[in-house]
Amino acid sequence: MTAYKRNICCVIGTRPEAVKMAPLVHLLRDRPWARCQVVVTGQHRELLDSMLDFFGVDVDDDLDAMRRNQTPDDLLPRLLVDLQASFDRRRPELVVAQGDTTTVLAAALAAFGRQIPFAHVEAGLRTHNLSAPFPEEGNRVLADRIAALHFAPTSGARDNLLREGISAATIHVVGNTVVDALRWARNKDADSTPLVDPPKRLILVTTHRRESFGRPLQNICRAVAELARIHDDVEVVWPVHPNPAVASTVKTVMAGRPRIHLREPLSYGAFAAAMQRACFIMSDSGGIQEEASVLGTPLLILRDLTERSEAIDAGGAQLVGTDYEAIVEAGCQLLGDVEFHRRMSRPSQVFGDGLAAERIVRTIENFLGVDSDARRCDRQSVAAV
Repeated sequence: MTAYKRNICCVIGTRPEAVKMAPLVHLLRDRPWARCQVVVTGQHRELLDSMLDFFGVDVDDDLDAMRRNQTPDDLLPRLLVDLQASFDRRRPELVVAQGDTTTVLAAALAAFGRQIPFAHVEAGLRTHNLSAPFPEEGNRVLADRIAALHFAPTSGARDNLLREGISAATIHVVGNTVVDALRWARNKDADSTPLVDPPKRLILVTTHRRESFGRPLQNICRAVAELARIHDDVEVVWPVHPNPAVASTVKTVMAGRPRIHLREPLSYGAFAAAMQRACFIMSDSGGIQEEASVLGTPLLILRDLTERSEAIDAGGAQLVGTDYEAIVEAGCQLLGDVEFHRRMSRPSQVFGDGLAAERIVRTIENFLGVDSDARRCDRQSVAAV
């Protein structure tokens, strides 16, 4: 074993980040050469803790940054100060974060300010419109300019980075760690309680994006209600995001409607089971575009643009936006056209094969110059398990 461990800080702020970072955290903590320290910002306090518990991720430093009704510009300066103080205490040789939230941008800036290399998991995703989604598109562009390591999930993401002048030597196409997490979750015992009457067809709905607030979300609600009205063999499960701008609209428009079940956010195991069970999913989430593709569940993307065009190209997703008529038309086609539904139900590996975290760890070993003795020790420890 090496004489000392290499300090790595993994920064996590939201539920999706916990899902996608969990496989990487566990692999790093299994490496005898690494001291993996998890720093949590708490950007999504209500949703984050249960996800960390589900994946068994222990936290070393909780910054507890969540404030009621906070905005990204309120959060960023506080996170920057708190993360720099955390890095000063922990002295990492590498900071790792995933995705495109304010937490990720703050982690990149704090690492840059302390001259610590930053590794960006899920680098290179682009809509090429800084306003859609806001502020995520700007966050990921800025984080990629700072990063020393770019872990691109697909060749398309790599090409985006190359077009922006990012050095090819820093870009590594590894797949998406959500595939690793989803496969782990599907093998874990989950609540098997049926979410809907078993003979009914399940439509699973999620919304949370800022650009959906207001009239777009009202349109989505009206369209979902119409689909349930037209098709009496359908039941809708809608885990409602706790953001007041989402929850107030959804509950006002949808409460009390027959066969529409508004739920608290589900555990990841239960949610993975619901995605697998669904006739189709309607969502504005980025991660669900990847998960639905892996599972072979048709997806209607409730956005005008997506940074994950691979899901559409693979045939499992359709971009419908937030127009009432477009959503109803696409939903009716999936419910009424058996052949169309079948064509959209083919599982795809376009986002990876479940080994993304392993590729990331090997790249980090090369970047940090972990010596051959440490790697031999690691292989022996894995073989003994």
